[in-house]
Amino acid sequence: MAHTPLAVLDLVPISSGSTAGQALRNSIDLAQHAERLGYTRYWFAEHHLNPGVAGTSPAVVLALTAAATSTIRLGAGAVQLGHRTALSTVEEFGLLDALHPGRFDLGLGRSGGKTPPAAARQPALTATTPVVDGRTPNGLRIPARFSFERLLTSPRFVLHQKLLAQPGAEPQPYDEQIADILALLAGSYIADNGAAAHIVPGEGADLQVWILGSSAGISAQTAGAHGLRFAANYHVSPATVLEATEGYRAAFVPSAELDRPYVSVSADVVVAEDEGTARELATGYGPWVHSIRTGAGAIRFPTPDEARAGAWSEEDRALVADRVETQFVGTPQQVADQLETLRDATGADELVITTITHDHADRVRSYQLLAEEWKRR
Repeated sequence: MAHTPLAVLDLVPISSGSTAGQALRNSIDLAQHAERLGYTRYWFAEHHLNPGVAGTSPAVVLALTAAATSTIRLGAGAVQLGHRTALSTVEEFGLLDALHPGRFDLGLGRSGGKTPPAAARQPALTATTPVVDGRTPNGLRIPARFSFERLLTSPRFVLHQKLLAQPGAEPQPYDEQIADILALLAGSYIADNGAAAHIVPGEGADLQVWILGSSAGISAQTAGAHGLRFAANYHVSPATVLEATEGYRAAFVPSAELDRPYVSVSADVVVAEDEGTARELATGYGPWVHSIRTGAGAIRFPTPDEARAGAWSEEDRALVADRVETQFVGTPQQVADQLETLRDATGADELVITTITHDHADRVRSYQLLAEEWKRR
């Protein structure tokens, strides 16, 4: 198989005892390392109201990072369209491209967005890859599906929706919003009254447009219908990664951008020289995910000792089990083997690596060890 590129997804995590400013400096430093190590692209996620995450505005962080790097592709993974307009999104990334042409990926996510009526959607597909006892034929772990209902009804999520939206505003249907973004970029947008919109900067920007999704639903269908690149989230929703990738491929229509489907798949990874050290570095992952899934918002990433100090019930462990058991933790060889399994099970064209450790040096080292091992494959 041809060499599979590795990319980076960064949430700009804040460690316990640290600050948002230091987290930003760490992320820029990590991007510089990723560029030297040969990672193909570096994406920033967008999250809000999280005490332990500083990545609230991808465009701002991308501007800072572009000034500190020169060759690595940079992008959003993903802009949350539920509280934005097509125009504001194209203008922001048009500005970035105007100063650093040809370096940016516009990753688009549906978070907070409006799903089209059921009658206007294609039925979501069920994955055809067999999963027996929680594993694919090549051994990839596919855990039971996690229900996000508790999280979506939490007081913090309700507040999140309130603060991000103008009073009385209603988000545009997601597929319409994607179509508007593509039209504004192409310079072909025509309003119902016949007026044309030409965005400067933005129109003609040299951007790669990606759609991010966790299922075979509207995101995968929209990406396929427009012939766009699709990023599936194994690290967030491992149970649905197969249906997401298969649903996208089933919906794919060749476009001027792509003549065949193109998929990246994410994985949460911690690498160290030996497995014991890697597992120690990953100790804080469970409590960190737990803070997200209880609706409190991501805590500042704890030290291993801080993580062990908390009392955990069986309910707590069950809440994060799917994420913890699908995190790839170990030596470079062990993790690279698991990434190959993920790639082969999903048919991924690229793999997107996200790593969080308490100490920045350990995070940099994890990416370095993985890159060195991957080059030997």
